[in-house]
Amino acid sequence: MKCAFHPDVETNLRCGKCGQPICPKCMVETPVGAKCPDCARVTKLPTYRLSAKKYLIAAGTALGMAIATGFIWGILRGFLPYIYVNLILAGGIGYAIGEVVGLSVNRKRGKWLALIGAVAIPVSYLASIPGNMLFKYDAVFHSLDILAIAIGIFVAVIRLR
Repeated sequence: MKCAFHPDVETNLRCGKCGQPICPKCMVETPVGAKCPDCARVTKLPTYRLSAKKYLIAAGTALGMAIATGFIWGILRGFLPYIYVNLILAGGIGYAIGEVVGLSVNRKRGKWLALIGAVAIPVSYLASIPGNMLFKYDAVFHSLDILAIAIGIFVAVIRLR
């Protein structure tokens, strides 16, 4: 027999699905046996397949949520001046952004959606800072804010990954 994809190669192998003769070069090993390249077409799961339109929807939703949650974050941080409340707020905001972005694209997932969610957290933090506090420097305040942003990014990425 000659390989269906390489006519100059003799073989005794056959595709496990269609029975077409295949050589070891073009054989694709699958959990259920050797298959030809046509039968073994490996595609992504539908959960991880997104179009450009869905990415634009996700980015727009993430930006809107980042601005809205940023204002809420700023207000709550003003009313609750405790230093560690900011860490809890950041985790909650990361969860909210991840959940709403996921809902906006029909619960799709992927590394690019996780990146969109991760970028939304610093945008939300920047929206939470009133203009006069932007230039105020406090080492403890800023180091805990960086930790809060990291927690928010972690939660958002986990929701969208």
